[in-house]
Amino acid sequence: MNEHLTTGVDGHELNHHYEACKLRAYPDPLSPLFKALQAARIDPYKLTEVPAQFAHLSGKPWTIGWGDTEGVSVGMVISQAEADARYVKRLARDFEPAVRAAVDVELNQRQFDAVVSTVYNTGRGGGGRDGILFLGGGGPSTFLRKLNLGDYAGAAAELPKWSRAGGQIVKGLQRRREATRLVFLGMDARSAIVSGEAKFP
Repeated sequence: MNEHLTTGVDGHELNHHYEACKLRAYPDPLSPLFKALQAARIDPYKLTEVPAQFAHLSGKPWTIGWGDTEGVSVGMVISQAEADARYVKRLARDFEPAVRAAVDVELNQRQFDAVVSTVYNTGRGGGGRDGILFLGGGGPSTFLRKLNLGDYAGAAAELPKWSRAGGQIVKGLQRRREATRLVFLGMDARSAIVSGEAKFP
């Protein structure tokens, strides 16, 4: 189902607003390495190599471009064109097919964009890791269960619950989930982003 849909303007707007594009690899912001670098007043976004005193700390997953973690390591640098190409490739290969495979009800363009954008951020789930579609044990998330029952409003209400990172509620994720919820319910992404910022100043 939803085979005819690919990520549209609202999905790209959400992803590009909330996933800043970095052309140099950086450690995950929740990683021990990132935190240690910040404490030492070393910019984690400008690393060419890991300082020797922090070599024992993990920075995984290393990230580059539009939030891409595949095949990324310290010191890696790419062009804007490479970042954009990696983004489009991953959407078409990983995220859009995951949504099409999991969702059993028809989605409109904005609903599809909102779900793909959320999967892009949280992952699909399964394999020991919770995501917006599946829980770590492989069962469907509450969001997916409600969506596949045709409870679109109930599914939308689940999105704000995915506002935690490292066990803590993160304001940036609250804004993102609110904007995504509004897009899912039919608002254009630009207006939804403004509304998300206003709700969580």
